[in-house]
Amino acid sequence: MNTSVGNTARLIGAGLRALLVLTVLCGVLYPLAVTGIAQVAFRDRANGSEIKDGDGTVVGSSLIGQTYNLPKTDPDDPEEAARPDLKWFQPRPSNGLGANSVNTQYALILSGATNKAADNPELVKLVEDAKAAVIADNTTAGHTVRPQDVPADAVTSSGSGLDPNISPAYAELQVHRVAEQNGLDVQQVEKLVRQHTEGRTLGFMGEPRVNVLRLNTDLKALARS
Repeated sequence: MNTSVGNTARLIGAGLRALLVLTVLCGVLYPLAVTGIAQVAFRDRANGSEIKDGDGTVVGSSLIGQTYNLPKTDPDDPEEAARPDLKWFQPRPSNGLGANSVNTQYALILSGATNKAADNPELVKLVEDAKAAVIADNTTAGHTVRPQDVPADAVTSSGSGLDPNISPAYAELQVHRVAEQNGLDVQQVEKLVRQHTEGRTLGFMGEPRVNVLRLNTDLKALARS
């Protein structure tokens, strides 16, 4: 009996020591080492790829899209449709999960796509309505947007519904409207878009893109100057 008790005590002691050592290694030292390396080598990404405006206020992440809408006329009306604030560059549509989704305005609760076929009547109507709105919103007194000028990303959501980027074509389509709404020269806004146009990753992966939040943050600074 004493031998059995002694063996059991030794096993328990060994288990507790192993637990303590592994807790220190895996629960303290390893996370501290990984966090330290990330802060030194990838500080921006490790902290969420935050974007700050001119006064240092964090306005969002370069990885997550945002909406730029006018305030609701009736905040208590859940059925009131969102209206875009036309002084800002607009992102892709965010109805990635369809009309009954909680992710209709870049909500982070969940993400996903409609999974509807290209000839689905509901999806076709969403695209047609979005295209008409893009043409109407971006046609100004001196510039007319033609139907063939509207790129696909202006009327379709991404697979996640959270895409932070738009194509250079969609950004350029919005230039005249943004310039007019902010009292800026078209050339100034075109230059801003070019400055924020990123090429393919490593020269061959993905497509050229413009980060909407970065673009609008610098647009805000330009409009103030």
